[in-house]
Amino acid sequence: MVVNVKNLVKRYGDLIALDHLSFSVKEGEIFGLLGPNGSGKTTAINCILSLLKYDRGEIELFGQPMTPNAYHLKRDIGIVMQNVAVYDELTVHGNVDYFCGLYVKDKPLRNKLVNEALAFVGLEEFRNFYPKKLSGGLLRRLNIACGIAHKPKLIIMDEPTVAVDPQSRNKILEGIVELRHQGATVIYTSHYMEEIEQICTRIMILDKGKAIATGTKDELKAMISLGEKITVESYGITDQHLLRLKQLPNTVVVDYKDNQLVVKSRKGINNLETVLEVIKKENIQFGKIYSELPTLNDVFLEITGKELRD
Repeated sequence: MVVNVKNLVKRYGDLIALDHLSFSVKEGEIFGLLGPNGSGKTTAINCILSLLKYDRGEIELFGQPMTPNAYHLKRDIGIVMQNVAVYDELTVHGNVDYFCGLYVKDKPLRNKLVNEALAFVGLEEFRNFYPKKLSGGLLRRLNIACGIAHKPKLIIMDEPTVAVDPQSRNKILEGIVELRHQGATVIYTSHYMEEIEQICTRIMILDKGKAIATGTKDELKAMISLGEKITVESYGITDQHLLRLKQLPNTVVVDYKDNQLVVKSRKGINNLETVLEVIKKENIQFGKIYSELPTLNDVFLEITGKELRD
């Protein structure tokens, strides 16, 4: 295992930030930590990095105990935190060179690695710019380049796409997948379920410092009863129509608002077919119809009883 966490507990007075948290990360994974703000994601990362003391538990990286003085382990770790941490007085190239230089002393090798990192995040043409001249998305990319230039085996990314434009977000996500293809193991924290679902090979859902579910996205979706959400663009829906739909065997929720009829069903066969039969039999006017499988937000909502974006 690249990361092994056992019974991790972190308290702030009466507040339990991490409640006997246990998980492991295998080599070559993009392991997603998914949860709302305040769920314990960043606290867990800081404990793993020995940036924060914890009350009890064990943390191993690359099969060895992680401690504040374990510099031989830290050399193989790259960190991209949610707050951009670069030096305003250094250029883009200068920033990446400085952070790479903390691990790589050989100048020719370091220069090669810096150029590769700039190319990887698409900042070659900005190499002589100072951070204040960069957009928020480009700053995020610079932050990533500083964290990965020394070719770490384990890369920890804590909310790296916060407040960036869609183009930069896509560039960042594509880059993370490419890092995995190059042999890195990635821990990725976010409260954006779309990102986690898109790139992560395995996911742990955190709530109030506890691991409430772990698995691939398909394994997590298999844990809940919701089968699909059927949305119908429809007109003239009456209370009688809604009652008829609610009486269908697998129906969980029926909602009608702004000419959108939404029927959420339990797992089962022919749910869409059954809804269409009612629509036709009741002569309900309709336009577009589409069916969606459960999302990670649905998983979180059913398991915890609250919206993921809280």
